[in-house]
Amino acid sequence: MAYTVGEMARRLGVPASTIRYYDKEGLLPFVGRSSGGIRVFTEKDFEWLRIIECLKKTGMSLKDIREYIELAMQGDETIAQRLELFRKQHTVLETRMAELQQTMDTLDYKCWFYETAAARGSTEGISDLPDEALPEALRPVRERLRAAAEAETEEV
Repeated sequence: MAYTVGEMARRLGVPASTIRYYDKEGLLPFVGRSSGGIRVFTEKDFEWLRIIECLKKTGMSLKDIREYIELAMQGDETIAQRLELFRKQHTVLETRMAELQQTMDTLDYKCWFYETAAARGSTEGISDLPDEALPEALRPVRERLRAAAEAETEEV
């Protein structure tokens, strides 16, 4: 079955301009064209586009995505290079996820802080509560925030 840019965009849940941009950036060398020069997508192209979207979500640059596609199109002699690209991006994503988890933990702490403040009618004294008064999971977060504040004070 063949699909137009618009049909493929709808299937992917992206604007047609996104697919045209991918083409302009050299990410779609595998897509065929009709005799009139119109892009004609297949099921296999859909799989490629899903991989491109996945790699974008990992934060991979368009340059690296293009490199991956070029390597894949060269065949099995580039398996090791493709594996290395994916391993590198895996590490990047793990780091990003750890940073996001730390951000989520901080938001959890601040939610607890303001829920406690709302129940008390004031923020006074909450920062001075002993560790035992905090949910156990939030204790390291408060310690990290305090350590960061102290380190910043020492630098000044």
